[in-house]
Amino acid sequence: MNCPHCAMTTTTKRAKKTKLGYATFFCPHCQRTFNERTGTPFNYLEFPTDIVLLAVLWRLRYKLSLRDIAEMFLARGFPFTHEAIRDWEARFAPLMADHLRARRRGQAGKSWHVDETYLKVHGKWCYLYRAIDHDGHLVDSMLSEKRNMEAAQRFFQQAVAVVGHTPESVTTDGHRSYPRAISETMGTPVQHRTNKYLNNRLEQDHRGIKQRYYPMRGFGTFEAAARFCCAFDELRNYLRSRPAMGEPISLPEQRRVFLQKLVALKALIQAAS
Repeated sequence: MNCPHCAMTTTTKRAKKTKLGYATFFCPHCQRTFNERTGTPFNYLEFPTDIVLLAVLWRLRYKLSLRDIAEMFLARGFPFTHEAIRDWEARFAPLMADHLRARRRGQAGKSWHVDETYLKVHGKWCYLYRAIDHDGHLVDSMLSEKRNMEAAQRFFQQAVAVVGHTPESVTTDGHRSYPRAISETMGTPVQHRTNKYLNNRLEQDHRGIKQRYYPMRGFGTFEAAARFCCAFDELRNYLRSRPAMGEPISLPEQRRVFLQKLVALKALIQAAS
């Protein structure tokens, strides 16, 4: 294992392990001792990395409060508080979202469906811009305090940067900010459609964040809301078992795909850290 302090490769593994069971190493060049988590965001955590990641995954994936998750882990012998989960979410949810975004670059289709839904943040309604492609795969999402031309332009610029290409067509509602935002950020060759019935698939897709958001009774800060919504959409899209919208898939296959992706995600985050 390379030394996280001086990057030397001539390190030696020691027999002694940390309290959590992680291997320790010694670097003869800088005379420092380190373990498997040294130099990663998981360093100095009082609990194993896989437990921390699982708590963050449950927080994003399921309709559970922070206290619900803390109680579930307490029953399994891990006594941490709900505030610890809140801190882990703030630290590792953006890390997870960034890796998943980078992983799906270039995978979105050429036909986008764009719409915004409402979320309450500290007693104030905010707008969550979301876009999916024809097969239901996530293009991008962005929380905005306002619904105007500037927000629409910022969303399209961000979406193009994330997926790496412009679409051939964009379907939106009749809000007047969209035609100009599309033409100025992606050019006139992009076809813009405003038939509301063509966007039913996205209206239905909003149910994911809506169902997860209702038990939380809103967000305390805009930053926390933006962080959670981005990570939630990225994780939900990654764990999709159907390659295309409406494609039939058996329950055993859904479970196999879910477990396979969950293991791959944990390995990806730990390796990238």
